Amino acid sequence: MMRKVVLDTETTGLEVEGGHRVIEIGCIELLDRRPSGREFHRYLNPERVIDPGAVAVHGITDEFLRDKPRFAEVADEFVAFIAGAELLIHNAAFDTAFLDNELQRAGETFGRVADHATVVDTLALARKKYPGQKNTLDALCKRLGVDNSHREVHGALLDAHLLADVWVAMTAGQGALALGLDATGVHAEAVRVAAWDASIRPRVLRATDADTAAHAARLAAIDKASGGSVWKREETADA
Repeated sequence: MMRKVVLDTETTGLEVEGGHRVIEIGCIELLDRRPSGREFHRYLNPERVIDPGAVAVHGITDEFLRDKPRFAEVADEFVAFIAGAELLIHNAAFDTAFLDNELQRAGETFGRVADHATVVDTLALARKKYPGQKNTLDALCKRLGVDNSHREVHGALLDAHLLADVWVAMTAGQGALALGLDATGVHAEAVRVAAWDASIRPRVLRATDADTAAHAARLAAIDKASGGSVWKREETADA
C-alpha cells in the first residue's frame, strides 16, 4: 500500500504569478489510513511582505517569520519527506503551483512536486462524491462530523490534520470512522463480522413427494393450455 502524506500550505497571497511565496508547510504521514506520528512542519521566511488579506486568513505576520528559515534551507528535508508518497491535498493545483515555484527557486535539481510524489486532489474527490454541494474543508468537516471547532484561523499543520480526518471519513463512506478510532477495535470488529459470516451455512430444503406431484401437475396444466410447453418437449427429448 502506498504511503500517504496529507499536505497543506499557507502563503503570502493568492497568486504565485504575482510573486507570492509559501510561508508554512504542514504534512502528516498516514500508514494504513492512520497517522504514523511522523510530521513535517515548517514556517518559512518568504523574503517579502504578506498581504493583509492573507494575514486575516492565517494570522501569520511578517514579524513572526523574520527569523524563520528560507525554503531553500529545508528543501532537501521536504523532498525526502514526500518522496514516494501519495500526497492528499485539498485544491491541489494551488499548493503544488506554489511548491513547484519554491522548488525551482531552490535549484533545478529539485524538479517539481510530481517528480517526487503522486498528487491526489481531495477537492476533486469531494466534488465527485457530493456534486452540487459546498466542498470547502469547513463544509466537509461539518458534513462528515469532523470537529473543527478549534480552527479559528487557517494553519497548514492544523488543516492537514483536519483533511486527514475528512479523507478517512469520506473514503470510508461513514463519518464515524475517523482517525481517533482505535485501530485494534476496528480490526477486531472486522474479524468478528468475518467470523460470523463464515459460520453461516445454507439450509437445504428437499422436495417432498407431494411437492413433486404438485409440480408435475402444474407442468401438465401449462402444457395443455399452451399446446406443448418447453418443459414437456425437453422432458420428451431427454427420455
